Amino acid sequence: MSEAPALRLSGDLVLEGRVLCRDLELACPAGVWTVLLGPSGVGKSTLARLLAGLPCPADLRGGITASDGAPLAGRVTLMAQTDQLLPWADALANVTLGARLRGTRPDRARAMALLHEVGLAGAERQRPATLSGGQRQRVALARTLMEDHAIVVMDEPFSALDAATRAAMQDLAARMLTGRTVVLITHDPLEAARLATRGYLMSTGGAMPLVLPAEPAPRALSDPATLSAQAALYRHLLALPGAA
Repeated sequence: MSEAPALRLSGDLVLEGRVLCRDLELACPAGVWTVLLGPSGVGKSTLARLLAGLPCPADLRGGITASDGAPLAGRVTLMAQTDQLLPWADALANVTLGARLRGTRPDRARAMALLHEVGLAGAERQRPATLSGGQRQRVALARTLMEDHAIVVMDEPFSALDAATRAAMQDLAARMLTGRTVVLITHDPLEAARLATRGYLMSTGGAMPLVLPAEPAPRALSDPATLSAQAALYRHLLALPGAA
């Protein structure tokens, strides 16, 4: 893995002539997690696609730049909201998909180890249709970790997991993505408070910087600083126009 750069995203996020989010100014420090919170429809998943260089009808009229000046192409792994597993391939083949698409030899031993890490030892030959939603999401997490890229974008990566498994997978991802520049999109204030060093609350009017604990991540669920930050993030979300 090459050294992870810092990222800067700026400008108006526009979809088919409609401004989703105006005057964005997001600074994602190198080698740590930056979280994006905000209501649905404000463009968080759209930003994820733009960061990953995927086809997208939206445009960020400002741009996305890396601190080292190099293009992002080939350096970003996206874990999307849906698991995007190939239905005809087993779990092991899905985890090693990236290598096979690049025409390189998959590291099967590492893929097996990652499936073990995400709690799916023995499920290597199972196809997605035989797995639960949470198991499928863990296969997608293993595939993301398998790529070993410097920049990782994770869009609701733990949303299908029960509370205990979610906490365990958060800890695993934090450990295995040490040193990467991670952009985490989530609707869960506790997840943000546990994992992120930098955070922004997105709304149609822009992005507001968030205050997060100074302790190294992942932070304990019961840590007073984590719980205090969670409560503050909830207050920010509830203060948005249209919030219940």
